[in-house]
Amino acid sequence: MTLNEIVIEGELLVWASIAIIVMAGCYNTALFLISRRGFRRSRGPRDQRLYVFLLACLNEEKVLAESLARITALPARNTLALVIDDASDDRTGEIAGTACRAEPGKVRLLRRHLPNARKGKGAALNAGIQHLRSSGLLDGRDPRDVIVCVVDADGRLDPHVVQAVDPYFDNPRTGGTQIGVRMYNRGQGLLARLQDMEFVIYGDIFQSARRTIGSVGMGGNGQFMRLAALDTLMGPDGSGPWSDSLTEDLDLGVRLIAHGWTNQHCTSAAVSQQAVLDVRRLVRQRSRWFQGHLQSAGLVPLIVREVPTRPALDLLYHLSSPVLILLTSLLPLSFLVAVGGTVAGSVEAGRPLIHPMWVIGPYVLSFTAAYVYGWVYSRREQGLGLARAILLSHVFVFYGYIWFAAGWWGLWRMLTGKQTWLKTART
Repeated sequence: MTLNEIVIEGELLVWASIAIIVMAGCYNTALFLISRRGFRRSRGPRDQRLYVFLLACLNEEKVLAESLARITALPARNTLALVIDDASDDRTGEIAGTACRAEPGKVRLLRRHLPNARKGKGAALNAGIQHLRSSGLLDGRDPRDVIVCVVDADGRLDPHVVQAVDPYFDNPRTGGTQIGVRMYNRGQGLLARLQDMEFVIYGDIFQSARRTIGSVGMGGNGQFMRLAALDTLMGPDGSGPWSDSLTEDLDLGVRLIAHGWTNQHCTSAAVSQQAVLDVRRLVRQRSRWFQGHLQSAGLVPLIVREVPTRPALDLLYHLSSPVLILLTSLLPLSFLVAVGGTVAGSVEAGRPLIHPMWVIGPYVLSFTAAYVYGWVYSRREQGLGLARAILLSHVFVFYGYIWFAAGWWGLWRMLTGKQTWLKTART
């Protein structure tokens, strides 16, 4: 291959990558502008609803006690926590049993055993719903007034979470409401802080904008769902509402919308979880999320067939994110190829080796969003200050490269048929 051909191919790769980045930038800008709009909640007759908190647990002895203590201390009537012990081999069941004896009316324990256990979070949650019905805990309750909340074992709910979420369910078409997610150990190093920033940006920009679009997604932690809405997702064979996808939360949120329900996003309350403090474990966690997104490609026909045009377009773009991430991951390589070819051509032609646009162009493409992200995060983390938040958001851009490694790992797992649930270890 001649030098000229190398330069041409490198330039083509660069321009293709730039096109992807510009498209994503325009999309993100549009969502940011939409997210700044006010949102008016519906008001209707207030009913006393039952809030059931489901905690699917597999070896969660390090974090479960604190989460249960916070749930039982919520200043709300009619709450129940159901711990689903998915065949743990540590003290998870013992800790849950102690909580049951201390709070017999507020905490229940469901023990699952092998070989039926350890088949993923979705299967554990489905077992929890079946137990609620068969145990009589929901007898006499209207499914429209039973709100099921999925909380991770390390989840720490804001004390006012029920009061913040409840008004959203005054609208009878509200099927689910997702609250914000924070990292309670965000002060333990840069990696934890960047994860907190990631979830704040996603909630305050993307999820807030999707309230207007009609495409709010459900997360795996802090998702509140009306039992009547979950009932509409039951399979003809009696299977539960959650799928066996590695991202069962994404799958459930899309299917709620496809069945005519409205998903909401609550910005005034959050659930705090434990940030991952090791890069390898973080990539492992994100590879599971990435693989789950790849599995969700099977939702495309349902979206096209059942979802109105505006939310459908946003959902389809969201489901295409794995492909965009993999393509964008090629940008650094294409840039090096183009620069190498240009430098070689400049030497051959006797032109200057360095051009200002080599610095200005990549900076504008990569870091323009950092100023917006820094402003958004500084409003949530006011003690940080705007200048420090903007500086942090520049680091956040490089933190996003973690998704490149996770994406290729997730794709490899998909291609090799590995479907196991890569559980995030606690500390």
